[in-house]
Amino acid sequence: MKPTDSNSEAPPIAFDDIKRTVLVTGASGFVGQNLVRALLRDGHEVVALTRQPQQTARMFEGRVRCVESMDELDPAATVDVVVNLAGARILGPRWTDGRKEALRRSRVELTRRVVDWIGRVRHKPFLFLSASAIGYYGIQKIGDQAALDESAPPQPMFMSDLCREWEEAAGAAAQHGVQVECMRFGLVLGKGGALPMLLLPIRLGLGGRLGSGRQWLSWIHVEDLVRGIAHRWRLALKEGGRAGQPATGVSNFTAPECVTQADFSRTAARLWHRPAIVPTPAWPIRLALGEQADLLLEGQRVAPKRLEREGFVFRYPGLAQALQSLK
Repeated sequence: MKPTDSNSEAPPIAFDDIKRTVLVTGASGFVGQNLVRALLRDGHEVVALTRQPQQTARMFEGRVRCVESMDELDPAATVDVVVNLAGARILGPRWTDGRKEALRRSRVELTRRVVDWIGRVRHKPFLFLSASAIGYYGIQKIGDQAALDESAPPQPMFMSDLCREWEEAAGAAAQHGVQVECMRFGLVLGKGGALPMLLLPIRLGLGGRLGSGRQWLSWIHVEDLVRGIAHRWRLALKEGGRAGQPATGVSNFTAPECVTQADFSRTAARLWHRPAIVPTPAWPIRLALGEQADLLLEGQRVAPKRLEREGFVFRYPGLAQALQSLK
């Protein structure tokens, strides 16, 4: 597939020809803000489920209805699409038993509450788009060149279990006749999220490889992620009327080009005109983060096979052009 010219002005993201009402959880997060603004530009009505309704309403200049509980929504009201993005930040405090439970509550339990609400409402949404992560696949052995597609199995470890439980909770919406799409996100690159933290040592001239530097890093530009959501939405409209279509689908939301962590550091350093020669050994990272260090020192080479098979064209298929757009 020929990539779109990233230097040309991006066309508006089109989700639907019909104005829809969309419920978004996690609307105030990095991905959520980008999605909500794209939905508003496309003329849709957005309802945000958020723990900070007043702050979130101000964030979107009063154009979004914000609720703190699903109980605030009228059971007779129509919500056409639900996009479930809520979840506490994975990279942060050590994964103690208490922290793991908090991460489960913010993803699995919240998803179950949304699905329970879908079961109660009179008018069911036609689509439930639920976030997941490539952490589903666990970790990949350093030096393994095999690309993981959506058929790859999970592993018996916390981050894999968390994603599997998250997807199972979302999949329960299919029992109510709703098309479910689970979206396994790679590292999302944009002017927010994790990228500023990753770039900080590079911009200070302290960048370099982490551990071996050979661990795979699967990523996606935030614009392509939102475009991918619109793509799955449009296909769900077509597939909904076809007999035999599966009730639940899974897509890897990663760019076609997967890089090693060392290549990521070198590319970013070149674009920001900084050196990338200061290595960080693995042992202090593992000492500081414990089990969570796998997020930085291990990786997965994940391929967006389903999106590519469906003809989705990435605007930013390569890392250099993606990072250049974010300078």
